Amino acid sequence: MDVRRIFAACMTGALALFLQTGLAVATESRTSKPESVPSTSLRPDLPAISAKLPGANGDHKAGERSKSPANGGAMHQLTVLSTAAPELIGKDGAPMVLVSAGEFVMGSDKGDEDEAPTHRVYLNAFYIDKFEVTNGRFAKYVEAIQSEPPWGFADKETPVIHAERPVRWVNWMDAMGYCLWQGKRLPAEAEWEKAARGTDERTYPWGNDPPTPVHAVYGLKEGGAETVSVIGNHHMGQSPYGVQDLAGNLYEWVMDWYAEDFYSSFINSPAINPRGPSEGTAKVQRGGSYINTPYRLRSSFRTKGDPTEQDPNVGFRCAQDASRQP
Repeated sequence: MDVRRIFAACMTGALALFLQTGLAVATESRTSKPESVPSTSLRPDLPAISAKLPGANGDHKAGERSKSPANGGAMHQLTVLSTAAPELIGKDGAPMVLVSAGEFVMGSDKGDEDEAPTHRVYLNAFYIDKFEVTNGRFAKYVEAIQSEPPWGFADKETPVIHAERPVRWVNWMDAMGYCLWQGKRLPAEAEWEKAARGTDERTYPWGNDPPTPVHAVYGLKEGGAETVSVIGNHHMGQSPYGVQDLAGNLYEWVMDWYAEDFYSSFINSPAINPRGPSEGTAKVQRGGSYINTPYRLRSSFRTKGDPTEQDPNVGFRCAQDASRQP
């Protein structure tokens, strides 16, 4: 049995959850962002993966809480950086940080229209990768499924010389494919934002002060693989949970379909483990990249991308429910 069939057999249980639908093409004109490149996914058998993930089609709706929070709905406030947050090591060797269950305030009333209104969100506990997925780790996935590497690997030395830099030029489908291969998934948009800003409504992962080079990689010109920073280089920019590079370096794919007015669904009642719209044409991207201004590095900033296209400014990290072990 070749590697592809072994991989397919391992993934049967997970893929059985997913609904076979098509992925429509959508594009967005972005300020200071080069054009995406249409691509063929490394995993063409993974269409519309998020459609059948837990909560994707409204399994958790406004006002329906699968597990009551211990605080009875009160908001917790993080007062210090939790650099000692519980961690575990994923199957890919990547450290993952625990984000505890509870409420936080999502969105911003001072940003773009799609960030409003601010609203309360309750999330069950989950783990999220402490760092973005690297070239070195993604190369192992490409090798395991015996597929053609992404455009960014056209230089065969990229995964070797730049093994500790985050992988880019990866479309949403391949990002999700990698996470599933590791027994994980992409983080939900709400999970990503809570991991980035904690529960005190801070503007950036590190607080409310504008970024400086010690916090993040931003405001640069388009360049090669060396333009993005190696992982673990910006401790001063970490989030309250100790997660790094959630602002700048690379945008990050998340699980959810994008809808500009999605937040309006939760004006009168809190969102419980939201997973975004049940369908769409573009996937949400978060965090800003190395070419962006501080405005796009805000933890509430939202943008979108065609899930079938590769982009030099977009990477990803994985997440998983706290009830599961890698």
